[in-house]
Amino acid sequence: MHVLIIGAGSVGSSIAKELTAHGHHVRIIDKKPEVIGRSELRNAQWIIGDACELSVFRRAKPEVADVIVAATGDDKSNLVVSLLARSEYGVPRTIARVNNPKNEWLFDESWGVDVAVSTPRLMTALVEEAVEVGDVVRLLQLQAGGAMLVEYTVPSDHPIIGHTVSQIHWPEDTTLTAILRDGVPRPPSPDEPIEGEDELFFITTADGEEDIKALFS
Repeated sequence: MHVLIIGAGSVGSSIAKELTAHGHHVRIIDKKPEVIGRSELRNAQWIIGDACELSVFRRAKPEVADVIVAATGDDKSNLVVSLLARSEYGVPRTIARVNNPKNEWLFDESWGVDVAVSTPRLMTALVEEAVEVGDVVRLLQLQAGGAMLVEYTVPSDHPIIGHTVSQIHWPEDTTLTAILRDGVPRPPSPDEPIEGEDELFFITTADGEEDIKALFS
């Protein structure tokens, strides 16, 4: 897979390191020449310059990229890069980092963003997921503000316990994707009974998220 990463800071470098270790072809655009000396990223190809400038962006050959990751610390740059990738080069998939949660509403398909990753929101969700039993927790927004990954930990006294997956009337536009029990993921087969302390993971929409909350309330 060919991946173009914008920004070689801590986030972009970590992503590049993992991808090159897995055998993917990685190009990185960054403004700072000194980042090239990072030994863990020797297998990546480097372009030094501002990715928001079309001449620099073109040198990275975005037309051959399967995925572009806009991982700079500047939301404006991440949005511009995502829009360039989608509108000018038709990149199949764009992933953009959201630095300021107040800007999260901008990171949608109108700016060419397929998946927006907000580190502050994700960290908040992970904290809530760790401590909030009985609450629906949004873990990740998936694409263009539509689908999302949410989690619900079943309280030990919830009336849904003992019902099988097929016996529960799940909300529309909602798919139960996995059950995590005692740290082990299980497929949600129709005859699988729900147990206390099960962690249920759903792919759903904004409306579906509210319906899930109503189902478990």
